Amino acid sequence: MPKHARSSDQYDLAIAGGGLAGGLVALALAKKRPELKLLLIEAEEQFGGNHIWSFFESDVEPEHRWLVDPLISRQWDSYDVHFPQYSRRLSNGYCSIESKNLDRELRQQLPAEALQTGQKAKKVENGLVQLADGTEVRAGAVLDVRGSGDISALEIGWQKFCGQMLKLKKPHGLDRPIIMDANVEQIDGYRFLYCLPFGETELFVEDTYYADSATLDRAASHDRIAKYVASKGWAIDRILSEEDGQLPVIYGGDFEAFWNANKGVDARAGARAALIQPITSYSLPMAVKTAMMITDMPEITQDALNKMLRNLATEHWKDGKFYRMLCAMLFKAAKPEKRYLTLQHTYAKPEELIERFYAGKTTLLDKFSMLSGKPPVPISKALSIMMRYR
Repeated sequence: MPKHARSSDQYDLAIAGGGLAGGLVALALAKKRPELKLLLIEAEEQFGGNHIWSFFESDVEPEHRWLVDPLISRQWDSYDVHFPQYSRRLSNGYCSIESKNLDRELRQQLPAEALQTGQKAKKVENGLVQLADGTEVRAGAVLDVRGSGDISALEIGWQKFCGQMLKLKKPHGLDRPIIMDANVEQIDGYRFLYCLPFGETELFVEDTYYADSATLDRAASHDRIAKYVASKGWAIDRILSEEDGQLPVIYGGDFEAFWNANKGVDARAGARAALIQPITSYSLPMAVKTAMMITDMPEITQDALNKMLRNLATEHWKDGKFYRMLCAMLFKAAKPEKRYLTLQHTYAKPEELIERFYAGKTTLLDKFSMLSGKPPVPISKALSIMMRYR
C-alpha cells in the first residue's frame, strides 16, 4: 500500500522539483506567506544541483531583488565581451549565484518538514504527487517544476558547456566578468569562453557552445579551458569544482503539442513551461517573476494556479516570437563556424537596447535596429527564416 506523507490536503502547496524555479517559489512563500504549509520535493540530496546561475541587473525588477539578494555569491557593475572585430565594456551590472546558496537558504528559511530530498516525483497530478518509493503526497495545490520534460515538439539547438572553478597560483587581474570571449577557435557551432572572477585567484571559466547537437566532449572541453587559461598567462594551482550541462535553445515548434506531451498539471514553471529566455536559456528572471506571481495570489488553489501559470506560459511563448526568430537565424541560416557574427552584430548595438534584449523588453524600434544594416547571415537565408518564423 502506498505511504502518505500527511493526511489528505494537509499541505497547501507541494512543489515537485527543487531546482532554481521551485526553490525560489518556496523561499518567496516562506517569507511572504508563512502561514502556508509547503512541501518542496527534490530527487537529489541537495537543492539546486551543481550550478552557477547568473543574471543581468536589468533582468530582475528592483522590488523583487529581496528574493535573490541573499543568494548572490558575487556581483559586478559591468562586464566585457570580445569578438574578432572589437571588444566592448558594458555597464549593466551582472550577478552570479552558486547553487549551494539556494540549498543553504532553503534549509535556513523553511522548516525541516517542508523539505524532502532524495525522492523523485514519479507522478504529478492535480492535488497529488507520487514519489518513487510509492509515497503519496496530497495537497490543495501542486506545482510541477521537474525540468523540461518531453521537448520533441519543439525545434531546438543546444547551449552546452563545461565549467571549472579554478584556484590560480597568482592573481588573474580581472575585475569584471568576460561574458563572451569569441576570439577562440570556432568549433561545433558558436564557441566562446566565459569567465567570472570570484576572488583575486579564484576564477570560474566555462567553455560554451551554441551547437546543433547536445553531445558534449567533456575531456576535450576541459583541455580547451586549460589552453585558454594558459594563453592568458594564468597558471592553475588546482581545480576547485566542475559543472557541465546542455540547455535547449528554442527557435520554433508547436507549443500546444509541447504542453500536451507533458501530462499532469497545468501549474508548471521553469523549463517545464518553457519559461526561459529564448536566446540564452537563462531561467532566473522568469523564475523570479513566477515566484512573485504565486506569492501574490489571494488564495492558492489548484484551479487558480493551473489557470494563471498556463496563461503565463502561453503569453511568454507569444512574446518570444521575435527572439525565436533570431535563434533560428543563428542555427538555421548561419554556417556553424560563422555563428559568432550574429552575436558580434548584436553586441555592436546601443547598450540600452542590449539591456532590454536580455530582459525580454525589446521594443519595436529595437527590433528594427537589430534587423538593420548588413545581415550577419546570407540575405536569402535570412529572408527565408523571417518568412517561416515571423
